[in-house]
Amino acid sequence: MSDYRRSSHTVSNLSVHLVWITKYRYHVLKGDIQVRCRDLLIQICNAENVRILKGVVSKDHVHLHIEYPPSLSISMFVKKLKGRSSHLLQREFPELEKRYWVQHFWGVGYGAWSTGQITDSMVQEYLEHHKDLPNTLHDNWLLE
Repeated sequence: MSDYRRSSHTVSNLSVHLVWITKYRYHVLKGDIQVRCRDLLIQICNAENVRILKGVVSKDHVHLHIEYPPSLSISMFVKKLKGRSSHLLQREFPELEKRYWVQHFWGVGYGAWSTGQITDSMVQEYLEHHKDLPNTLHDNWLLE
């Protein structure tokens, strides 16, 4: 259990794969902009107590596989990643203003897929095992 995140009342291992694109999928994440974008994402993750397991900044999109605390809302976290990086990149690289005249650097939305070590079948097996234990209420919780 060494890979688990521990706090006073919780033990967790939550991870998610995030993907988002530049607006219009313009190929602007190159050279110094790409390096600075990566550095900003690392800084934001560190500030939010998020561990990057793997990350890629491509020319028109970003992939991040992260491990995060249970108190963190993924939607709010992505909002911080996109908002802070967009603001700072456009401020530091004036050439982006020509491409993004309305100051929207990232495309609307993102993709998020939970990842982990436990499969649906493992959860089902665990629940099946517990139905035969004494003092366990086990009803079919699925509505038909």
